[in-house]
Amino acid sequence: MIIVAITGASGIIYGLKVLEALKERKIETALVITDPARIILEYELDLKIEDLKNKATCYYEASDLTSSINSGSFKFESMVIVPCTMKTLSAIATGYASNSITRAADVALKERRKLVLVPRETPLRSIHLENMLEISREGGIILPAMPGFYHRPENLDDMANFIAGKILDVLEIEHDLFLRWSGDEI
Repeated sequence: MIIVAITGASGIIYGLKVLEALKERKIETALVITDPARIILEYELDLKIEDLKNKATCYYEASDLTSSINSGSFKFESMVIVPCTMKTLSAIATGYASNSITRAADVALKERRKLVLVPRETPLRSIHLENMLEISREGGIILPAMPGFYHRPENLDDMANFIAGKILDVLEIEHDLFLRWSGDEI
């Protein structure tokens, strides 16, 4: 089981692409999405929460601190927060587990499970960088939404698939979402 959390930063397409790729590979997912992310989902992609829920195995409310994903006894392999707001990143870095996303991330770190945060913010303040460093020191992986261009993306989907592919790489899941750099001419 992989927990996919979507917070209220621009770049919801990255979360969508990860969910689609995991579903295509028949990997079980638990989806958690914040209320601000629901608004951005509609604004950026013209989708509703039900569209995302249909791509996940199960769904948990971000506000429900009693859900199973909040416990260390809940078995999940890894967690991806994509996109990840600086608010969420800060809460995780400081151990402030005020919702299901930050609590499940806390569980991932304390249980030494894979935690991948995909911040979508620019420019970055010193405190943002310090919070990222703190999470990295605890074993979390910071994977900024910085698409590459060597695969010659032709559209927004190609760019979003690049980031989704990088996330799958970190999770050690095979994919063909982008053309890998070989050193040869493409």
